[in-house]
Amino acid sequence: MDYVHHYESPLGWITIASDGTALVGLWFDKQRFFAASISPDREGKKLPVFEQAVRWLDLYFSGRDPGFVPPLALRTTEFRREVCNIMLAIPYGRTMTYGKIAEIVARKKGVPRMSAQAVGGAVGHNPVSLIIPCHRVIGANSALIGYGGGLDRKAALLELEHADRSGDFVP
Repeated sequence: MDYVHHYESPLGWITIASDGTALVGLWFDKQRFFAASISPDREGKKLPVFEQAVRWLDLYFSGRDPGFVPPLALRTTEFRREVCNIMLAIPYGRTMTYGKIAEIVARKKGVPRMSAQAVGGAVGHNPVSLIIPCHRVIGANSALIGYGGGLDRKAALLELEHADRSGDFVP
């Protein structure tokens, strides 16, 4: 059984999902791949992990780095989990390119190169948006591309974090 909680953010409603102990999903409502990693059999319930997620979101939307990550239980492939772990390491207010993530994955796997497009697919299927900061991943030359919640939200989130946006653009 999966459980859900709803949160009203300044950028729209967010649905948070849990297995009862850890977060398994967090999405802006109606974003691409919305609720893809959770069972259609779900119910609303108060859980400690939802309280932690709400505290994280409250801090984040107040313009502060929450400084912690609620418990996560990612229901995804090993490759996508590896990309999620790299995204978790991107500091608040900073960005990283898909190509740089591909370089990191290639180095860890001991292969000469990794496809930035494969990384893009993994980033796009991030099951826990915001907390796993896929909005901090940008294209080559600072292009704002590929955010399932919409490019307007991606820009707003980077602005909230006071990220350097001097060279970014929407292709």
